[in-house]
Amino acid sequence: MGLKVLALGTALAMAAQGAQAQEATPIQKMQAAKTLFEIGVQAQDPLYMLAAARLRKSVPLKAAERAPDGKMAAEGAPLGWDDMLTQAEELAYGNSLLTGLIGDIRAERNKGVVNGPVYSIVTLKVGGRDEYPGITFRGGEYAEIYVEGTSGSDLNLMVRDAQGRLVCSDTDISDIAYCGWRPPADEAFTVTVVSEGARGGEYSMMTN
Repeated sequence: MGLKVLALGTALAMAAQGAQAQEATPIQKMQAAKTLFEIGVQAQDPLYMLAAARLRKSVPLKAAERAPDGKMAAEGAPLGWDDMLTQAEELAYGNSLLTGLIGDIRAERNKGVVNGPVYSIVTLKVGGRDEYPGITFRGGEYAEIYVEGTSGSDLNLMVRDAQGRLVCSDTDISDIAYCGWRPPADEAFTVTVVSEGARGGEYSMMTN
């Protein structure tokens, strides 16, 4: 048990403090939380899930009615910290130490930034492709886009400038994708999300 407590302390420190020390953005924290949570699910280890939930709880989100051409935004929200804790609680059943830590995380006040990422929820079928034209970012400021699908999906992300040039892409085999860049001037970009896997479903798109 001592090693597990040490592992949890290390994971929580990385999630709650290490990210800030490395100047991680709120969207990067959301991405890191999803990665930690999926490790926990695959390993059936609630320690990773607790770290993921605590990190995700630190990031407030704001819903937007943004949708790709020809679609409407769906209702819902990205996987929440409370859902992460619920799944961790099922694995930690009978372990008073872990259930106590879960209660502590639930009781913690949200100390996240006042203005967090903006998100929208959209459904994308297998092999589908969504286009978001005209998303404007400020020049000189770091721009971020993050998409998060359901477990087992494969989402690819591409960003092009007003001239159609590829600015950023993330096309690895994963249900998450992230792009970050610094536009030299205010400009509208086209964002493309593609489902390449054998499983479709809802995904969330977040921007700063």
